[in-house]
Amino acid sequence: MEKPPKRKREESTPPLDDGDATEAAENGVDLSLLEAIEKSAENGAATAILDLRGLKKLVLSFERRLRDNLEARVMHPDQPDRFADSEVELHEDLDRLKNPDIAVDVVNLLTDLTDLTDGDVLEDNDEPAGVLVDALLANNVLELLVQNIGRLSEVDPDEAAAIYNTLAIIENMIEVKPAVAEMVCERTKLLRWLLGRIEVHDFDGNKQYASEIPAILLQNSPTNQKKLGQMNGVDAVLQAVAMYKSKDPKSSDEEEMLENLFDCLCCLLMPVENKERFMKSEGVELMIIIMKQKKSAYASAIRALDFEMTKYPQLVSVLWTS
Repeated sequence: MEKPPKRKREESTPPLDDGDATEAAENGVDLSLLEAIEKSAENGAATAILDLRGLKKLVLSFERRLRDNLEARVMHPDQPDRFADSEVELHEDLDRLKNPDIAVDVVNLLTDLTDLTDGDVLEDNDEPAGVLVDALLANNVLELLVQNIGRLSEVDPDEAAAIYNTLAIIENMIEVKPAVAEMVCERTKLLRWLLGRIEVHDFDGNKQYASEIPAILLQNSPTNQKKLGQMNGVDAVLQAVAMYKSKDPKSSDEEEMLENLFDCLCCLLMPVENKERFMKSEGVELMIIIMKQKKSAYASAIRALDFEMTKYPQLVSVLWTS
């Protein structure tokens, strides 16, 4: 799935003063973020926790400390004491960035600073990307990202985009460091949020992405497969699939989302205990209905039954009587 292009900065956005602009440019900070904040302030908007100058300094401080921490990690990978101080300072800045009023800006800032949403960058810089992911994990960025998702409202286009970007960052962190797949499920409530998101009836880009992430989390992790099963995940995915038992997706993106759901379901059906949950949730009956309706999910339903039958002979008698 192609990721949406970054939004262009509005030409009418007033510039920063020379001193702030020079400092920001030298430190590689995305000026659009700071200019948007300044524009908001000129229009009379006020931030309860931070004023404009304080927020700009916080953003610049965070960028500098992240850069210093990464440089220290690259230069002294086997000497944690050499980057311990920068780790503490970076963690302090991250705590300040928890302010929900600037949650969207924090996500966008992390996206720009890390370039984690650019797959080409990751391919060309495997080692630095690994160091970066380690630094983010050490400073609880994974937890902060997922916490922010729960505070954002998709009614607001900017917040909806921040949710998409958050999922993109998590996906790319997993691409760089596969162990993140289990870390994010162990440390956060991402799985719970994803289950709730795929159960929403209306289709959009975020629902499509939310259907893709579970399959990524589950495909190579029996631990995550069992964990999601214990969270009533089998039933939740079946309910999402059931929306298409008698109708076809309306677009190629929606069709891809449905395939993502079946990928997730097939991963879930690896542990025996989830096969039993599939039976109890009448998953077999649902797959048979889909097959009889001969809709676009026909082949996917057969694939799901194949996963269910593997090393689970109890299903044969059910199919024989259907």
